[in-house]
Amino acid sequence: MIKGANVGLSALSDNAESIVVSLGWSSPDGDGDADVSVLLLGENGKVRSNEDFFFYNNPAAADGSVQLLGQTPSENVNEDRIQLDLSAVPTGVGRVVVSASRHQRAEFGQLENLRLTLCDADGEGILGFSITDAKTESAFVFGEIYRREGEWKFRAVGQGYDTGLAGLATDFGIEIDEDDDQEADTLTPPADTLAEPSGTSAAPENSRMPGTAETAAQPPAGKASAPAVPVETVTPAAPARRLRTAKRKVTLPKEPKKSLAENDTWRAARLFPAASLKSDREREARATSVLLSVMAQVPEFGRRLTAGFGAPSGRMETFTEVSLPHGETPKRPDGVIRVERAGKLWTALVETKTNGNPLKGEQIQDYMNIAARRGYEAVITLSNDVALEGSPLVNVKIDGRRKHKVALRHLSWAEVAHQAHMLIRHEGVRQEPHAWLLQEFLHYLQHENSGCHGFQNMGPAWVPVRKGIDEETLCQGDERATQVVESWERLIRQVCLRLGGELGDKVMPVQRAKRGTDPHSRRLELADRLCQDGRLNAEIRIDGTVGVLAVTADLRTGRLRTSIEIPAPEQGYPLAWAKRLMKLLSEAPADLHVQTLLDGTIAGPRGTLEKLRPEPGALLPKESAQITGFRLSLSKSTGSTRGNAESGFIRSVDAAVDHFHSTVVTHLPKPGPSRQKTTGASPAPH
Repeated sequence: MIKGANVGLSALSDNAESIVVSLGWSSPDGDGDADVSVLLLGENGKVRSNEDFFFYNNPAAADGSVQLLGQTPSENVNEDRIQLDLSAVPTGVGRVVVSASRHQRAEFGQLENLRLTLCDADGEGILGFSITDAKTESAFVFGEIYRREGEWKFRAVGQGYDTGLAGLATDFGIEIDEDDDQEADTLTPPADTLAEPSGTSAAPENSRMPGTAETAAQPPAGKASAPAVPVETVTPAAPARRLRTAKRKVTLPKEPKKSLAENDTWRAARLFPAASLKSDREREARATSVLLSVMAQVPEFGRRLTAGFGAPSGRMETFTEVSLPHGETPKRPDGVIRVERAGKLWTALVETKTNGNPLKGEQIQDYMNIAARRGYEAVITLSNDVALEGSPLVNVKIDGRRKHKVALRHLSWAEVAHQAHMLIRHEGVRQEPHAWLLQEFLHYLQHENSGCHGFQNMGPAWVPVRKGIDEETLCQGDERATQVVESWERLIRQVCLRLGGELGDKVMPVQRAKRGTDPHSRRLELADRLCQDGRLNAEIRIDGTVGVLAVTADLRTGRLRTSIEIPAPEQGYPLAWAKRLMKLLSEAPADLHVQTLLDGTIAGPRGTLEKLRPEPGALLPKESAQITGFRLSLSKSTGSTRGNAESGFIRSVDAAVDHFHSTVVTHLPKPGPSRQKTTGASPAPH
């Protein structure tokens, strides 16, 4: 679509009542980001109250009409998704505005590939809109969905604001304190206690956005206004609290009290015991039943897992071991999820695998055929594996002659654990018993006998590829190298899920590739590099950190390096920079490697903290070269097995990222408003 154009959603899809809107962008340096927001507007073009504003501190509507699903890994771009149930939008709402803003008013002109896409309930993309003229704007209205004569329509807007999230929200009748820089003791009011704007505040009048053809109804010119209605004089109330843009501060659960057990052999009773599980079949049946039961009992959790699959917000019921007719032999999927809203049913079949067992293509194909015949909406697979874009876990054939389409979706157990972590440790659930239930569910997932531990095996190509690298017999074009690259990408995505759940922040893998490069071509290029230099490289962006965390696994030397690059301060003297860096890293490991980054190709001074702490001046170059930043890195040996032992490669990567983040990254200053770009984070050759 072009800017200003509009189209009716019913003309694009027969199933457009529940839609997913995706906002995407990419960054040349890999660390640019933005936050999405949604506003529900009445006929006057203003929000009815502050509760009609959905952003990171208020991510979901109680009626299920709006839910911010958060970011999802996508090739070459960052993609943030929003679930909209248009059938649940209140009758007093005439427009749904979809927007995004950058932290501390960084410019959207620093980002690339700004794009909005809209998918219907079947997961089919039905429209797209690109913004190509972004410059100094720090907030953008991408588009709006509005009612016109009983029909929902979409308009491509593309209007920018130089005043950030606060300016955008104020334009629609919301009072905001833009307090990103305030001290940590500034609290944000909970979503369910957001105050409405003070009636005495003078919010600017809302004018229609450029390119809009239809305007809100106004009283005809020349008509007298209705006579004023007398009102009772009342004592003025205290000024209403304004919304704050600072992200909500979260207190983690307190440490449990000292146990009353007589000795360490006593184990606390658990709601979902896993110690007695012996076979894979038992593990799969128990895991499915536990998961589906918790989803049905904790609405926030069930909604979080199904909203991205097109499920509406409504009453959820779950079932296990359901028998469905299929030819001469009935099929028994592991589970069924049904959601009812306004008399309509959304149904998904569930197939579960645990303990690293692979999904079976023939089995999934049968479930897809059953779902298509019975008018079900989705088939959801669950396993330890992590799905990659362009590399499906199972291949199924879709009969194009069928009018009813069935979506095939995948969840990894790592993602399930991530969503549970986010709710009980960072975002909260409405009822305390639900929080306890989620905590018990996490205990079950983390039990060594549950079989739900996520991606744990680098695959059958891992050992031959490592051997080929050691013997220098691995050749470019070897398919096994591509399989290892895919396993490495799955591992990094799982690391991001786990770390993000622990921190409560966005943690995303950075995918660097030329524009237009498809996932398969990108992985082939990385596989050729692996054959050439024996290294696996990855980059991880952690929201709120000053740079990108780089991970390099050198399979020739058996070393694993984690690093981050931080920019040099804009003011002050180099010696003061070096001294301040040593002070920031006072609790970092003594073997942390520090290198000065210089403008140009000249290699800067380097050394370990142990040697640099008494003499920070050793980081200064003898030449007059300009210092652009510093690289901090740690190196350790990698495990050699497939990940089933403590010394395994997968656990080595997990431990290395955790150690580097907790001992180094957490001590670095947060990025300032003028530091949206870093000096680059590509792993340095060693």
